[in-house]
Formats: sequence, C-alpha cells, structure tokens
Amino acid sequence: MKYFWTFFWTFALVQMLTYVASSMIGVQYEFETGAILGVAATIVILIFPAIIPDEPSGKEGIH
Repeated sequence: MKYFWTFFWTFALVQMLTYVASSMIGVQYEFETGAILGVAATIVILIFPAIIPDEPSGKEGIH
C-alpha cells in the first residue's frame, strides 16, 4: 500500500509542479511530461532508501 500512496502523491505533486512551471515560463501544459516525470520521481524515491545504509557510521564521538 505504501507504494501506491507514494506513487499517488508523487504523481499529483509533479503534475502540479509541471502546471505551475509551464505557466510561469509561458509554454503549453502537457500531461505526458508530468506523467513521465512523476513515474521517474517515484522510482527514484523508492530506490533511494535501498541505497542508503541502515547501520550507523561508527563516528558518534567525532565532532
């Protein structure tokens, strides 16, 4: 279920961002561009936690 909601909110927010950005620069809004960017952003968001290590770095005392 977390994958669905991640996709849903990422897709919706990227569509809004695409609409606002296209309005600001004066070009036509295209749904397909937002859809492709939404899917790509969702994939990045889901892969990013798998890349980050879970264990502590071992440098707790060094500041």
